[in-house]
Amino acid sequence: MFLETVQHFDCSVLSGHRSKEEQNRVFLEGKSLLQYPDSKHNSLPSLAVDVVPYPIDWKDKERFYYFAGYVKRIAQELRRQKVVGKELRWGGDWDRDTSMNDQSFFDLPHFELVDTE
Repeated sequence: MFLETVQHFDCSVLSGHRSKEEQNRVFLEGKSLLQYPDSKHNSLPSLAVDVVPYPIDWKDKERFYYFAGYVKRIAQELRRQKVVGKELRWGGDWDRDTSMNDQSFFDLPHFELVDTE
């Protein structure tokens, strides 16, 4: 998915698989709500990645939202083509209802694959 994304939108992968130590560190820092082994970052292969638009500007939230929309559209197309069998969930819209106003935890770089519900 991100191999396709980076061909059209410059981005950087910050994190994929996380070890027990890494996961528990980001949990203690408040960057994750889950401890090891409950994050999708902890599976092998990882079912989650943290990817940001490049160049990185943590203050430009609109760019993160725009980037997420771009990634979600690519994910939809790959799913339609049956290249990817799972749906994509983004850390800015955990419940996937397209409303960002009902989120209590924002993890804008986070993308994860989830089973169809």
